[in-house]
Order: sequence, then structure tokens, then C-alpha cells
Amino acid sequence: MDRGLYVAASGMLSELVRQEQLANDLANVSTAGYKADRVSQKSFGSLLLSNSRTGQPIGAVGLGSQITKYTTDLRPQALKQTDEPLDLGIEGEGFFAVQTGQGVRFTRNGSFTSGPGGTLVDQLGHAVLGPDRRPVKLAADGTVPASAVGVFAVTGAKKEGDALFTGTAAGAATGAVRTGQLEGSGVDSAHTMIDMLGSLRAFEASQRAITTIDSTLRAAATQVGSLNG
Repeated sequence: MDRGLYVAASGMLSELVRQEQLANDLANVSTAGYKADRVSQKSFGSLLLSNSRTGQPIGAVGLGSQITKYTTDLRPQALKQTDEPLDLGIEGEGFFAVQTGQGVRFTRNGSFTSGPGGTLVDQLGHAVLGPDRRPVKLAADGTVPASAVGVFAVTGAKKEGDALFTGTAAGAATGAVRTGQLEGSGVDSAHTMIDMLGSLRAFEASQRAITTIDSTLRAAATQVGSLNG
């Protein structure tokens, strides 16, 4: 089997993973507190080619590519004014903490609402925790003081879904809670669209390479083999 087929196919698979990541980012361009992802690719390595008769080096050929890691851009984004009393944004570093069925998770999405028993909950119904790691209670007028909501420094933050993160709380963070504001999405839509177009072109180039190699192999099997010696 021609090695080029494997090289081109691995490139297509890598670009499919990249396109899925970019599409998810674009789908969350308006999601409060969303953090954009990045994928890193690397070559499997290269093979040095040489003339089988003389041994003279010809050059190197790549052995394909693979996705090596995902990273998330955790940089804080600018806050946007909403004037909704239960919308909360973190200015600076830190995460809100919410209690889920799988344990405490962290988020930068402060689009909160009123839950059972007058507690503050996120859009999935998870109780928002205060600095004492207990559910936050709303005031009698249905609002919540910014000081009642915990902002935690998190080590080893790793995305779980689109809005939640796992990690270890390492005390209070330096960020401050702002009422009536939400953090914007970390997705640059124009830059992400350019990346998507580049990925699509790379995918198409690998696809054309496979078509060309397939045609060459077919010619070798049907035409060269039929020549009279």
C-alpha cells in the first residue's frame, strides 16, 4: 500500500478533529464566560529516503500528523452590561463554584437565576456556592449581594462540557464580582472563521492527494501490468 495514502488520511483525520473544535467554538460565540479551545498537531516523524542502488540520500518524507493535545484559553474577557440583577460577572481571575451531582464544578458563566428555596442557581439548576462553599441564598427582594457569591482560584482547570470546569479550589481568587454584568465569550468569530477555512483547505488538499495516488495505483495495476515484455 502506498505510504502517501496513510499520510494523507492522517491529515484528514486531524483536520476533522480541528473542525469539530472550531465549530463548537463558533456555536458558543455568544455564550457568557465561554472559553475557546485550541488543538495542537504534530508529525509522526519523517522517513529519510535514499537511492536503492547508490545509497545517495534523496530527502525526507513525512509519516502523517496527529492531534497531540487540547488546550483552553482561560484569559478573562471583557464584561458586558445586562442590568439583570442575577447576572454576575467576574472582573479578573477566578471562577464561580456550583454544586453538581458529580461534585463541585467551576464556571465563568454568571447567567444565574432563582432556584428552589430561594437559592441562586445556574442555567442547569446547579446551586451556586458562596465563599463558605454553601448554597447562596437570595435576599428578600430577590437579589443577591456580590459579596455572598464565592470567587475561587482554581488549579488544574479542565473543561467539562461548554461551561463547567473541573479542578481544585485553592482559596479565594483576586477577581471581583460585578452585578448586572456578564463576561463575554472568549471566541473571536472572525479569527475562528479564518481558521476554519484554512482547515477545510488542508482537508481538501489531503483528499486530492488520495485521489491522485489512487489514480496512479489504478494505472499501475491496469496499464503497466498489461504491457508486453
